[in-house]
Amino acid sequence: MNEIEKNNHIVSSASTQSLIQDLRQIIEQARCRVASTANAELTMMYWHIGERINREVLGNQRAEYGKQIVASVARQLQEDFGTKGFEKSSITRMMKFAMLFPDEQIVARAAQQLSWSHFVEVLPLKDDLQRVFYITMAASERWSRDHLRKEIDGMLFER
Repeated sequence: MNEIEKNNHIVSSASTQSLIQDLRQIIEQARCRVASTANAELTMMYWHIGERINREVLGNQRAEYGKQIVASVARQLQEDFGTKGFEKSSITRMMKFAMLFPDEQIVARAAQQLSWSHFVEVLPLKDDLQRVFYITMAASERWSRDHLRKEIDGMLFER
């Protein structure tokens, strides 16, 4: 390789590296947007499932009927869509989610910034204001689920 060919190869290599770096950034940004959209859709799906079952169960007011329908729904959804995510305990969690966060629009906005696991972290909290506080903080401060758990365990709300 003569000197001119070497210089062109070096320029080409530097140019190629810059191109590759730009393409990596484009791909990573797209992947983040896809993951964010998928998380928001999953969260809303879980809310809608919980809300719909709550409406059915609460419309009938009989506790035993409610238990039967949740078990039946869980079995059928597992047959249709696989066992992951549609266990009876998961369906019950979805119902609790829809009951504790009854406003679909608020859930939809929060779901744009938070994952389902963020919501799961606040479900055991007893106080409505406490749940709203942690969800609001997690969304505005862009906390990870682990950071949210740390703040709940550290009793940030109570301080």
